[in-house]
Amino acid sequence: MTTEPAPLPPSSEQDDVRQNLARLLRRLADDGAENGLTLHQIRDRLDERAYGLLILILAIPCLVPGLYGVPQVVGIVIVILAAQLLVGREEPWLPRWVLGLRAKAGWLKAMADFAEQRLGWIDRFSRPRLSAFASGAGEKLAALFMILATLTIVLPMTNTIPSVALSLLAVGLIQRDGLFVIGGAIVATAWIGLLTTLAVAFLLGADWAMRLVTDHVPGLG
Repeated sequence: MTTEPAPLPPSSEQDDVRQNLARLLRRLADDGAENGLTLHQIRDRLDERAYGLLILILAIPCLVPGLYGVPQVVGIVIVILAAQLLVGREEPWLPRWVLGLRAKAGWLKAMADFAEQRLGWIDRFSRPRLSAFASGAGEKLAALFMILATLTIVLPMTNTIPSVALSLLAVGLIQRDGLFVIGGAIVATAWIGLLTTLAVAFLLGADWAMRLVTDHVPGLG
């Protein structure tokens, strides 16, 4: 019989929305340097920013172009989290087996290294602003865009752009930065619009080609 992992004590420094994002991830990596951290421990440690950071942690690996398999799996978890955010649940719920999954120490360190090397611009440009778009009704609207963006991740070879949208939306919620939320919503909308346009063009093109064949090929009309 397995017992639920004991949560690590929350840190008031980590729950400060002004906290440097790279430093926050480095702190998690340091705390899990020996045995890693379970999602249960990470969730309880993040307090009010659990939704945004959990989604960001899941979205970052999906930024790799052409990745297949991982986005489809983590996309399910992202939808579960975003749906709860949409309905206003204060603390993210995940199935017990998901909470028991452990992020290895090496992976946490790689995340922190990636944040320090590649995401420094986030800490330079993000700050609490336009809070109406990052809290309350704006937070729920961000969750809706997260769900829409994630639904496109499951399509083969289409994971990078929606993951950018997810990352921007997540950072906006973490940092209470409405400008990032707006940016993520724009990227998600543009991407969904592009996919819809391509799908319609393909369907119309396929229909046109089929009619051309049936009209001109004997025996198929």
